[in-house]
Amino acid sequence: MNNASFQQLEATSLYCPHCKVAVPVRKRLLIVLPEGDKFEYLCSHCASSLGSKVEPHGKENKLII
Repeated sequence: MNNASFQQLEATSLYCPHCKVAVPVRKRLLIVLPEGDKFEYLCSHCASSLGSKVEPHGKENKLII
């Protein structure tokens, strides 16, 4: 299995240090970057930030100024 198989991996639950248990997460867009969109994963119970992920833009997305 190669690394390309895991590029679209999506978290559905993560460990929350505040709640002290694995919880479902919400995904929130933080910022649109030239290399991709940066998302933050939030605890669905206490809204603590549990991590982030940059999703690269596809080739069809182009920046037009």
